[in-house]
Amino acid sequence: MELDSIECVSYSDGMEDDDDTAAVTSSQLPRPFLKSSSTAGTAAAAVNVVVVSDRAGAAGPVAGAGPLVISPATGVHELLECPVCTNSMYPPIHQCQNGHTLCSTCKTRVHNRCPTCRQELGDIRCLALEKVAESLELPCKYYSLGCPEVFPYYSKLKHESQCNFRPYNCPYAGSECSVVGDIPFLVAHLRDDHKVDMHSGCTFNHRYVKSNPREVENATWMLTVFHCFGQYFCLHFEAFQLGMAPVYMAFLRFMGDENDARNYSCSLEVGANGRKMIWEGTPRSIRDSHRKVRDSHDGLIIQRNMALFFSGGDRKELKLRVTGRIWKEQQNPDSGACIPILFS
Repeated sequence: MELDSIECVSYSDGMEDDDDTAAVTSSQLPRPFLKSSSTAGTAAAAVNVVVVSDRAGAAGPVAGAGPLVISPATGVHELLECPVCTNSMYPPIHQCQNGHTLCSTCKTRVHNRCPTCRQELGDIRCLALEKVAESLELPCKYYSLGCPEVFPYYSKLKHESQCNFRPYNCPYAGSECSVVGDIPFLVAHLRDDHKVDMHSGCTFNHRYVKSNPREVENATWMLTVFHCFGQYFCLHFEAFQLGMAPVYMAFLRFMGDENDARNYSCSLEVGANGRKMIWEGTPRSIRDSHRKVRDSHDGLIIQRNMALFFSGGDRKELKLRVTGRIWKEQQNPDSGACIPILFS
C-alpha cells in the first residue's frame, strides 16, 4: 500500500566514514578489432620483435634482448593486459630482456624486477605492442551492461570513466561500502544488507534524534530511501564542522544519472516555535558521492544552536523534524514552461 506521506524516527548509527570511490572490475571483453593498417598488420603478425632503449631512452631493436612473440591466435587484448594489476596497459609499456611486459605503474611496484622471470627491467619499452594497441578498436568494457560503443584503444579509457552504462557505487554513507551495480541491484542491497528505511510517496516527515548532541561533531544518520515516480531517492542527514561551526545538513540524492535527476525538484524544511527554514533545488545524482554533495553544501544546512532551538525542551537532546516533498517537472509544449507534477 502506497502512502503519500510517512513519518519515521532515525537515530545516529555511528561516526561518519570517508566515502571512497569504489573500484570497478572490468568484465572480459570480446576479441578486439584490428584496423586495416600495413604498420599495424606487420607488428601484429611479427615474431621475435625486440625493442629496447638506447642511452637517450629511445627504443629500437637491439641484439641480445628476448623476443616478444605476438601470435595471431592469441587474443590481442590479452597481450595488452598487465600481468600484475590485470588492467589494460598504456604507453609507456615496459618489457624485460626476455620479452615479458607490464605497465608503467606496476614497474615501480615490483622494484624494477620482472614479476615473471625476476630479471632486471631497465628502461626497455615495447614500442611494437604500443603500435599494435594504437591500431585497435575495442568495445566499451560495459558492453554487457548495454553500451554499444566501440572506441580506439587509447580513447576507450576516457569514455569508460563517463559511460552512462557504468555501474553505480552504493550510496550508503554510514560505513564504507565497495558494492557496485545497477539501480535495481543497489535498491535490494540497501534494503537487505544495510537495512535502510524504505518508503513509498513523494512527501516525507522525518524526525532525527540524538542524545548529547553537543558531544558529537561528526555523525551520519541511517539513510532513508523513497520510491516515487518510478524512481528512487536517498535522504541523507549528517552532522559535521563547517569551518568552526557545528552544523547539521539534510540533502537528497537521485538514484540515477545527472541528466535524469534534472527532471525532478525537491524541498526540505525544518521549523518550530514560529521559525522555519526551507531549501529547494534539484536532487543530486548518486554519481556524486555523498561526501562531494555534503562538501558542496548543496542541501538544507542548520547550525547546531538553531537545530536545538527547533528541537524544543531544554535543548539537551536533538529532536529535529525534517519535512519535504519531491515533484517532477513537466515541459509545457505550448508555453515552454515547466509544470510541477505531484505524485499520486
